[in-house]
Amino acid sequence: MDFRPFDQRGYRTLPVGEGYGQWAATYEDVVQDEMDIRLLERFPSIDWRGADLVLDLACGTGRIGAWLKGRGVKAIDGIDLTPQMLTKAEARGVYRRLVQGDVGKTGLASGAYGLVVQSLADEHLADLGPLYREAARLAAPGAAFVIVGYHPHFLMSGVPTHFNGPAGEPVAVESYVHLMSDHVKAAHAAGWTLAEMEEGVIDDAWIAKKPKWERFRHHPVSFAFVWRR
Repeated sequence: MDFRPFDQRGYRTLPVGEGYGQWAATYEDVVQDEMDIRLLERFPSIDWRGADLVLDLACGTGRIGAWLKGRGVKAIDGIDLTPQMLTKAEARGVYRRLVQGDVGKTGLASGAYGLVVQSLADEHLADLGPLYREAARLAAPGAAFVIVGYHPHFLMSGVPTHFNGPAGEPVAVESYVHLMSDHVKAAHAAGWTLAEMEEGVIDDAWIAKKPKWERFRHHPVSFAFVWRR
């Protein structure tokens, strides 16, 4: 679903590659652990340490890769569309291999990964189908696909994924609204079954970091699914 009917801010909007290329330098100053890592920590069914090889789809600056390494994951591969993000990820020294490419068509080996993860990227995909199909192709038998996303409710409240550009002006990154049912349909079509789900809301921890978000208190801002085949 096109985000434009919900846009209340009218920021200049960049394509994904260009937007994240500009954002790479300051990305980690903006994205908070409450958005994704706090949700990942709520999944008791995932044996992070037990996954021999993990794929970090849309790995960005390597935030999630570093978290996975801290959880005891032995080996991590990452793929991202943006060279500037991959440079940041490589500097962390936590990845076995980093590849520039499309998360819907990675070119990586089928059935190679004991766990596939993606964080904060699905809203930039016009179609969820290729992502879920590719995750299914890449996952080893019994592997899970864990995906964390920007909640459609928050997007539909008019707040796009955005950052401050070089001149300090707000810049949005091209985004799409995917309802929860869109994820379920795409996942089921690819052979996935939902095992767990969490949603993150704006609470005291958020307000302490972003006081201006008081008006969004109790609104869902992110979600996470665990899919299994």
